[in-house]
Amino acid sequence: MANEQTHFRTCTLCEAMCGIEVKHDGENILSIKGDKNDPFSQGYICPKATALQDLHEDPDRLRQPIERTADGWKEISWPEALDKVAAGIQSVQKLYGQNALGIYLGNPNVHNMGSMLTVKHLLTSLKTRSRFSATSIDQLPHHVVCMHLFGHMLRIPVPDVNRTQYMLIIGGNPLASNGSIMTAPNMRQKLKDLKARDGKVVVIDPRRTETAEIASEHHFIRPATDVLLLLAMLNEIYAQGFAKTTAENKAAALAPEIERIATFAKDYSAESVASITGITAVEIKRLVKEFCEAESAVCYGRMGVSVQEFGLLSQYLIMVINIVTGRLDEVGGLMFPNPAVDLVNNSGPGYLGKRHSRVSKLPDFNGDYPVVAMADEMLVEGEGQLKGFINVAGNPVLSTPNGEKLDKALSQLDFMVSLDYFVTETSRHANIILPPVSPLERDHYDVTFNGFAVHNVAKYSPALFAKKANEKHDWEINLELAKRLDKNAPFATKVERWLTKIFGPKFLLDQGLKRGPYEGINLKKLNKNPHGIDLGPLQSMLPKALKHKDKQIHLNVDFYQADLDRVKDMMQQYDDSQILLIGRRHVRSNNSWLHNSHRLVKGKSRCTLMLHPETAKQQGIEDGQNVKVSSRVGSVIIAAEVTDELMPGVVSIPHGWGHGRKGVKQKIAQAHAGVSVNDLTDDTLIDQLSGNAAVNGVPVSLEAVPLEVHKLETAESQA
Repeated sequence: MANEQTHFRTCTLCEAMCGIEVKHDGENILSIKGDKNDPFSQGYICPKATALQDLHEDPDRLRQPIERTADGWKEISWPEALDKVAAGIQSVQKLYGQNALGIYLGNPNVHNMGSMLTVKHLLTSLKTRSRFSATSIDQLPHHVVCMHLFGHMLRIPVPDVNRTQYMLIIGGNPLASNGSIMTAPNMRQKLKDLKARDGKVVVIDPRRTETAEIASEHHFIRPATDVLLLLAMLNEIYAQGFAKTTAENKAAALAPEIERIATFAKDYSAESVASITGITAVEIKRLVKEFCEAESAVCYGRMGVSVQEFGLLSQYLIMVINIVTGRLDEVGGLMFPNPAVDLVNNSGPGYLGKRHSRVSKLPDFNGDYPVVAMADEMLVEGEGQLKGFINVAGNPVLSTPNGEKLDKALSQLDFMVSLDYFVTETSRHANIILPPVSPLERDHYDVTFNGFAVHNVAKYSPALFAKKANEKHDWEINLELAKRLDKNAPFATKVERWLTKIFGPKFLLDQGLKRGPYEGINLKKLNKNPHGIDLGPLQSMLPKALKHKDKQIHLNVDFYQADLDRVKDMMQQYDDSQILLIGRRHVRSNNSWLHNSHRLVKGKSRCTLMLHPETAKQQGIEDGQNVKVSSRVGSVIIAAEVTDELMPGVVSIPHGWGHGRKGVKQKIAQAHAGVSVNDLTDDTLIDQLSGNAAVNGVPVSLEAVPLEVHKLETAESQA
């Protein structure tokens, strides 16, 4: 093709930072393939990458601001929309107080350089303390643990998967997620390589996941009992004499409280936890022995560990196990990335519990309240009740617990605005929707995920397509609103906004690169290397990596030990007759925001209720039959998928579906609606220590739906 051009960039649809090669003719995308010259991903892409074309070309995607009127949605101009949004925000705050306006930042923000570098201007201009984010339905325990131990919420070590000989994965499915708080493209190959060098991969999960399928071994565990397994493992490390002394363990030598860890789990023998966890004492002891005797090893826990009632304590124990066995900051263990743009040295360390939410009294983290508090803050009357709301790149009706309750709460607000390019289950409640450009129309650098990368790299991608005159970037929207809402900003802030408006966020990126740890790395150099620059494998970073002033690891034993009372109560009251619900992830899906791509939803339905044949038989359920699944907060009807992938007594529904609500303007997603697992998850089930949502291990009941009843209910709902 005469006008065919090639553009290299990074896929922005998940954490993996895969390099892509886009063929185009200046206006149209011709193909999207993996970039074989990308030093990080080396040609690998997952199916999501091609959906960048679907997203860019989607006829349902908004290009202009729209306003909700009595006659439906109407397009309005950008100046009018921004003026109305500013006026609506000011009206709410004048009537009810500054904190009567809430804001929620969704997951896509961290995949967006412009939003990441400028959202501070929007947040500052709002002058509200009522902030929420996707952090507290995801990785909050990681941040709190690393803030405590290493002095900064973003100083998170990751598995050195490229060099380890033994990887223990608890509650993680990196083949589906491409890592997750471990930026690692092509995890399938990485784990195959690990096994090929005579290493071992062990997965512990209530489901035999895609990762478990290729692992050396897999063990089922009852949902939300990981804390007991980890306590027993820590106990066994000391009982079997595997804890490394400070003389041979540099990380332990930097932790003044390390001696207290020897007795931290003394009450939790492998025998005492076996019946509840479902893993025998013999197996627990063997796993500990193999882990500790391996030449190099790393213990990694992810979503299944984080989003449960002991998420924070469990992530702490994972970190402690890596420390006492000498696996922290060692090749093949848990190591600190060294990104070219160092957010750790350019942001505050974080804090927990300076304030508490008005209704549920849950602690804030770094200024954000837990999302489980959000609906009550809107529904419960009194001073500080939320009357206005800004939703930035999120769909919390589908992604946060008790979605029906939040749906109701949003419908009662005085004023709401969404920064979104679709009319979704959440944004349909907005008075005005402000749509940013598509991912291919913006510059990109992974400000966040280079900080979690298993190999140090740097790559900048200029926009593939120039935005049209009537379109705006996320960062332009942030700056325009900040200008209207915060006219008395400090002079330095006004200068930064002006420079960013003139040069774009790449101006801020270049500053970050020049202040970073690599001499000679700047925007000019990255522009000359469109495939990216290899900055080398992970290196030992202690004690330099520590952000505490004393350059030590603060184990905060008292804080975590206090939570053991809750663990004892759980053990005493444990009911193994309950059916427990867990989520699941698929490589073709990412939260709720990719279901309008025809490429990603094609094939058989993935929104099914997975359950074990034994559980199905006990409940009188057949494969393919519709089942009513009920929890304390709601119920859904969903097709059963009977499979031995699940352990008995556990059922699984994937996250992010449920597109059947009225008013959604996403045709493909609605044609593959599915049900929302968060119509079942419970906003009162939380990790008390952190406020993080506990969406794994939710008690549910099952009821087979006779075919004629389902047909009648479907007809009534459509009517």
